[in-house]
This record gives sequence, C-alpha cells and structure tokens, in this order.
Amino acid sequence: MADVVVLSKSIVRPDGSDSDRVKIHLTPWDLFFLRSEYPQRGLLFPKPDPETDLISQLKSSLSVALSIFYPFAGRLVKTENENDETASFLVDCDGSGVKFIHASAKTVCVSDVLEPVNGIVPEFLNRFFPANGVKSCEGVSESLIAFQVTELRDGVFIAFGYNHMVADGSSFWSFFNTWSEICSTGVDRDKKFPPLLLRGWFLDGIDHPIRIPISETVIPSPPVASSSSLLREKVFRFTRRNISELKSKANGEVSFDDRRISSLQAVSAHMWRSIIKNSDLNPEEVVYCKLLMDMRRRLNPPLDKECFGNVVGFATATTTAGEMVSNGLGWAALQINKTVGAQTDEGFRVFAGNWVKEPKIPNHVAVSKSVIVASSPWFNVYGNDFGWGKPIAVRAGPGNTSDGKLIVYPGIEEGNIEIQTCLSSHVLEKLSADAEFLEHACVV
Repeated sequence: MADVVVLSKSIVRPDGSDSDRVKIHLTPWDLFFLRSEYPQRGLLFPKPDPETDLISQLKSSLSVALSIFYPFAGRLVKTENENDETASFLVDCDGSGVKFIHASAKTVCVSDVLEPVNGIVPEFLNRFFPANGVKSCEGVSESLIAFQVTELRDGVFIAFGYNHMVADGSSFWSFFNTWSEICSTGVDRDKKFPPLLLRGWFLDGIDHPIRIPISETVIPSPPVASSSSLLREKVFRFTRRNISELKSKANGEVSFDDRRISSLQAVSAHMWRSIIKNSDLNPEEVVYCKLLMDMRRRLNPPLDKECFGNVVGFATATTTAGEMVSNGLGWAALQINKTVGAQTDEGFRVFAGNWVKEPKIPNHVAVSKSVIVASSPWFNVYGNDFGWGKPIAVRAGPGNTSDGKLIVYPGIEEGNIEIQTCLSSHVLEKLSADAEFLEHACVV
C-alpha cells in the first residue's frame, strides 16, 4: 500500500482581476453532465532538480494561466425557481479560485506506475487525484478544476479533475498546454496571450437559462457494487504499424464507396469487437459503442476550434452481440463510421430543441453492454514541459468509471495510440489472452 501524505491544501486564484465578471449560460450538452463525476487525468514526470522550487513555480504559473482561462476559477450558480419547481444553472466567472493539493508518496517509484503487477493499473494511483467522487452539480461549492501534485521517490505526478459542464477535453488541454508553457518560460506578466474565445450562445429559439425540473437535479445513491462486477484497468498500446494494418484491413473489408474509415475508427472497432467477443453475451443482446465527438466544426456556422467550453456530442453505434461476432473488423468499423458521419448541425439543434421541452439528466453516461470511447489521440499531452522534462506517461483517474470505458491518448512515441481500458476483471483477463486481439495491440 502506497503511503500518500497530504502536505498542504490551498486555493490558487487568477493573477490580477478582470473588470468584466462574465456569466456563462449552459447548453443542453453541458447540463447533460450535471450528475457526472469530474473526469480526471494525470501526467507522470521525471523528478526535477532538487534546486527547483516546484510548488511555488507551479502555483504562480497556474495563477497566470487562470487569468487567461478564467471560467475554471469561477463557480456554478444554481437558482431554484419556486413558481414552477425548476432549477437553472450558470457559470459565474467570479475568480473564486481552484483547489491545489501538494502530496508526497515517497514509497512509490516511477516503475510502480509504468510496470505494475500483471499490467493492471494499480489502485494506489487513485489517491493521486484531487476530485474523487465530485460531481458536476457540486461546482456550486467545489472548484471547477482541481489539482494534486504528488512527489514520488523518483518522479512527480500532476493530476487534475475538471467540471465537464464548463469545458471538454479540447478546452482543457489548451489550458494545460498554456500553463506548462508559462511555467517553463517563467512568469512574465507583460506577455500577452490571445484573449479567451468563449463559445457564446448559439442556439437560436432556445431561451436561457434553461430550466430543469428540480427532481432531475437530485443525486441518486450510488449502486452497491457486487464482487462479480469487479472492474480492473489495463493500458493497451497500438503502434503506428498496428494502426496502419487495422485501418488497411478495415477499409479492405468494405465496399469501395465506404473506404473512408479513419485510424481511430479502425482501432475503436478492433477494441469494441474484441471486448464483445470476450464478454460471453447472448447473440440477441444489444450492444453499443458511444463516442464523444468534438462538434465545433460540424456546427453551421462552425465554431472556431479554439473556442472554449464544452461542445461534445455522443455518436452511438448499435448492433447485437451476434452480428458483431459474425462480422469482421470492416463491418464493425463501418457502423462507427456511419454514426460519426450522421452527427450534423441539424441533428445537434433538433436534439437541443426536443431536450429543453422535457429535460432528462442521466445518472450515468454509460449504459449496460456499452463501450464508451472518450478523450482523443490528437490532444497535445506529451508536449507539456513545465521546465524539467516532458511527461513519461499519462493515466486516467477515478471519474465516471464504468465497464467498457476506453480513454484514448496519444502514445509517447509519435503515431502510437494508447487506450486505458476499464472492464470487468474476467473480461479483461480473457481479452489480455486473446491472440487475435493481441496481433494488433500489446499491454503497456
């Protein structure tokens, strides 16, 4: 058991002050995450030079970064409308600041994270994250982003959790890239960064703030986990060659007109098909593959790709276990390809118009017998150098953990993809021994 000692807890506030106290109204896609836990990620770094004033440098540069990405330093505001028993939410960019934890785990080495027993992501890693169990609706009192810096025997783990109602992965990594740049080059308060481009309200015909029945804002009790549903995690690596082979194979198995399957679609299909094959499901059972998609450029007019906020939608491919097993990789990839292609501006707006008439907040993003593909291999993860070297690994922490959750990262070697895979222990064990699956993947 790793001894994790909390050395300090503090609040880091934005450097300086803005004259405008911005309020951000939330869309149906933001409110969809109201009951969801903060997604959490962490980067493993080499140990800095002993002369480095690690915590001071991180906090001072974070303060400057928060003055640029000021929504993270705000709080959620909930207004209860007694006349119709509804509630509405917005983000008040009031500069309240963010939680910052400094911890120590001197019994843990870098190798304990990189080379765990049997390849299973170690449970002690959960204690390196700052927002375990925090849900988006708790942003009225919890900071909208939280950090924990844990010093290991020979490395440093910088972890974070953020409110998905405020930002998606694209916006978060833009913030993190800026923070690491400020830290590595030194805090220069005279340096000008481009002003933050906020999403704004783009839903014509829908008034804000959106009102939700108070009953939809209540957090249900968590289900009692049974030993039979014990979840475990492993990280699988796909090399550039693996990815190329899967993409070629998938496109070779579909008609000429359908040969537009991407690398990520081919890899996702390989994961989905392999997981279903090893899940011992009845042939008639319905299975799903849900992908979180950045919708910025799919809207009409499109939003700038740098636009800050949460602009993700779900693309869901549906089939049966029998169809999945009886068909090949190309067929599975084509199901994903078609559902991704079907995500349009019109569909996005129709969903929003229908949703506000009868708002429903899911208790969990995951549904039974589903694979959820989150994050992206195109995020700039390994370019984050705070001044003592680039990351040597990335890991996901607790937050919306579910059977079938796949967190996709770029690999440390350019062109690779790594997927942190959460599955029931018996399915993960079978997948890890599946020769067909391992032709194109390996355990990290």
